[in-house]
Amino acid sequence: MAEVTFKIPTQLRAATGGEGTVKAEGTTVGTALESLFTAHPELRGSLTDSEGDLRRFVNVYLDGEDIRFGDGLGTAVQDRQELQILPAVAGGR
Repeated sequence: MAEVTFKIPTQLRAATGGEGTVKAEGTTVGTALESLFTAHPELRGSLTDSEGDLRRFVNVYLDGEDIRFGDGLGTAVQDRQELQILPAVAGGR
């Protein structure tokens, strides 16, 4: 089981008690997310849909690489890697 660090965006920090970085464990991005959700259950509804998949507007990067271009939630993780959660932001007039 690898220990990874999640970087939490400002708009989701209320669910982590204001923490911008949170440790979690897992062997894949998906199992690390489950570990994160166990510690901070409020994040689940913000990040996943009813099927347990990442919401369309949620991007996750493993050491700067978009997991969608790897094995998605099945992407393997190793100790001390960093996962960054970035909800897409839309704007305009």
